[in-house]
Amino acid sequence: MKQPVIYDLDTDDGLRHITIRPVHQKMPGTDVYATGVFSLDEGETDLGDIVFDDNMQEWEYTGMGNLSHNDAKHIARFVKLNLNALVAE
Repeated sequence: MKQPVIYDLDTDDGLRHITIRPVHQKMPGTDVYATGVFSLDEGETDLGDIVFDDNMQEWEYTGMGNLSHNDAKHIARFVKLNLNALVAE
């Protein structure tokens, strides 16, 4: 992904525009490696990360309460369903 993806999260407090950025690492002597980590922010506010396991099945939200578990679940589901589009170059 060359540009961040904006996810419109519909919450009880209104619509939030969450930016999702996949975190890549450059492995020495190889191509870019997708880490399973997706950085989240809202404007200038860092919301933490959603970190998937190696199989992209289980996930964990590393933020400090900026999103509810249910909100993070919606974002994780979006990432999982759109993974190929999010990490493609």
